[in-house]
Amino acid sequence: MGEEKNQSHSTFELKTVIETSRMLVESRDTNFVLNNLLLILMGRLMVTKAAIFIHDPVEGTYCLKKKKGFDKLEEGANYTFELGSKQNKEPFFEVGFNDKIKPQTGADLQNCFLFNLRTSNNHHGYLLLGPKANRTSFSTEDLEFTESLCIISTAALANSQLFTELTNTYRNLDKRIHELNTLFDLSKEFNLLVDREKISSIFKFALLGQLFIRTFFLIYKTGSKYSLLTSSGTVAKPTQKQINSIFLEADEDIVVVDKNLKNQHEWIQKSNITALISVTIQNERVALIGVGERVNKVPFSESDYNFLKSLANLAVISIQKTFFLEERIDKERMEEELSIAKAIQEGLLPEPIPEIPGIDLAAKTVSSREVGGDYFDIAEAPDGSTIFAIADVTGKGVPAALLMANLQSMLHVLLPVDITLSEATDRINNIIHKNTPSDKFITFFWGKYLSDHKILRYVNAGHNPPLLLRLNSDEFIELTKGGLLLGAMETFMPYEQTDVQLNPGDLLVCYTDGIDETMSKNSEEYGTERLKSCIIENRDKSSAEIMDAIIDSVKRFSGNVFSDDLTLLILRACD
Repeated sequence: MGEEKNQSHSTFELKTVIETSRMLVESRDTNFVLNNLLLILMGRLMVTKAAIFIHDPVEGTYCLKKKKGFDKLEEGANYTFELGSKQNKEPFFEVGFNDKIKPQTGADLQNCFLFNLRTSNNHHGYLLLGPKANRTSFSTEDLEFTESLCIISTAALANSQLFTELTNTYRNLDKRIHELNTLFDLSKEFNLLVDREKISSIFKFALLGQLFIRTFFLIYKTGSKYSLLTSSGTVAKPTQKQINSIFLEADEDIVVVDKNLKNQHEWIQKSNITALISVTIQNERVALIGVGERVNKVPFSESDYNFLKSLANLAVISIQKTFFLEERIDKERMEEELSIAKAIQEGLLPEPIPEIPGIDLAAKTVSSREVGGDYFDIAEAPDGSTIFAIADVTGKGVPAALLMANLQSMLHVLLPVDITLSEATDRINNIIHKNTPSDKFITFFWGKYLSDHKILRYVNAGHNPPLLLRLNSDEFIELTKGGLLLGAMETFMPYEQTDVQLNPGDLLVCYTDGIDETMSKNSEEYGTERLKSCIIENRDKSSAEIMDAIIDSVKRFSGNVFSDDLTLLILRACD
């Protein structure tokens, strides 16, 4: 009778194992597996306490996932087992006096059994069983039955964990595909926009629609300046000092706003900003995105931050494109305006060079920029004489060109007035001094050629002295008489005018400092002596040929690189 009872009992246990195996194999729920393991064992073995610990191989600890009884143990807490040589090796064993679970819980482990939850390759945790309610010992059949259920449950648990991991992987993959499609669609839309407000608006709706973010700001760096380009949901606009401080201090890719950062930046605290994300393009931080918490209160994951960085990069690149486009438009407009200015400036110069009886004349300006401050002029006076002028305005570019144009207009206004060169120079100087800044002035040389008497009457207002080379002489005469350069101060002494006789064959070379101050690659000046040598070497040529020879010489010396305008006015007296 007892043998039949044992056989019946064994048959029931076998059916229980088979049914449990079938049920657990079909399950994909970790909680279901763990609950069934505890309930079946506690019902079959009549125990009042049981607990399941799952192993964390990274931390080396055990998380209490399920428990019945064991009031001193806390679900979700992490524990460590000190089991000596038995750890992870034996399928089950009775907990001894030296076996401990830390942290100490005060739980009574007397007469408890510990079952190893393992598969063929891995250790997954432990099942802790308390003593039976009737205080009887565990039989061999009890232990073997429990071990069988543990093996089946651990396999089901491993499958459940694998299924959960795969499910999460597929879910993350779907989310990533969705994010990539979103970024692709946004990139196409951003590429079509050149309006920063529309780009900021799309960025705002993308944050809300994809990440449920209502509060954000975008600080953009332009050169060395930082500006709040757009924001939503923040408190009053921050000061420039606050903007600079936030951008410069948040120098990591992602900064999670903590209590210390909130204390440093009151505006961030009041705006409820939770994270700061830097946007880097070509190894340079060009923008900073600040975001508040989500509307659904779900914390940001690493994937969320990556998506946010990608979205911010798209928006910032598009915003940067609008600035580049504006710069390009401004540059093209400036180039067009400079081209017009150059044409106007060239129109102010005498073209073609007029033919003067008794004079072989050549003149030319080579600008180092589109427009410059060098100037020459040739005009006929009412008395039949001819006016020659050459000047150099301080500085370069458009400001110098404007001052040069003023000088040209003053010269032509005074041309028909019956006054001497000295008086005309006084008036020009006073007007320039009164109407231009103190750091702007003009070196100026002009002369009146009286063809009937072969005389050049001149005034030199601080200009490079023109070089007069007489026929059959190698000595140069420098025309220095006159006065201070124009615009330096109000006239307090009249400019001195001087007459020079020009005999047939005499050569006069007027030039600006762009000639003698041109530098070589070795930082050596061209100098007046090289200029004089070039003039003597080419003295028998025409004025135009001498001019070309000087310019070619300066180009060779400098490697065809000019930092200043070059102007020459050359005349030779003829029979």
